[in-house]
Amino acid sequence: MRNFDFSPLYRSAIGFDRLAHLFNEAQRAEATPSYPPYNIELVTEDQYRISMAVAGFDRSEIDIETERDVLKVVGRKAKPETQGTYLHRGIASRDFEHSFRLADHVKVVGARLDNGLLNIELQREIPEAHKPRRILIDGDSLRSVPSSEQLQAA
Repeated sequence: MRNFDFSPLYRSAIGFDRLAHLFNEAQRAEATPSYPPYNIELVTEDQYRISMAVAGFDRSEIDIETERDVLKVVGRKAKPETQGTYLHRGIASRDFEHSFRLADHVKVVGARLDNGLLNIELQREIPEAHKPRRILIDGDSLRSVPSSEQLQAA
């Protein structure tokens, strides 16, 4: 695996320590888990959907939690009381744990389990203080004016 040195970028960027940490973490990351298979869909500009194929799992066997900027989905399959005799066993029923790193201001707004698919709905909610603003130059007092994009949207 290649190792990249990002230290020259740090000289001209201030406050990007978290981004540098993400780069370093990505370099050290092990292979991403492939079970269960999942899709990440862009529904609208600020809405996303993660769909995971969790056939054979009950709602009570799946936990979804968020902590800071990480969404963690954990599946713990309950052990059956009686073990059947299988001629072919193609449906995986092993435990899994999958983590997704969420961007700033992305929140989980809901989850549902339909026909073996776990759908997790995500929404980006940018606070007003973080939206783009145009600043008047040589104004009497410091105030912000909506940007041209905000004026067109209104």
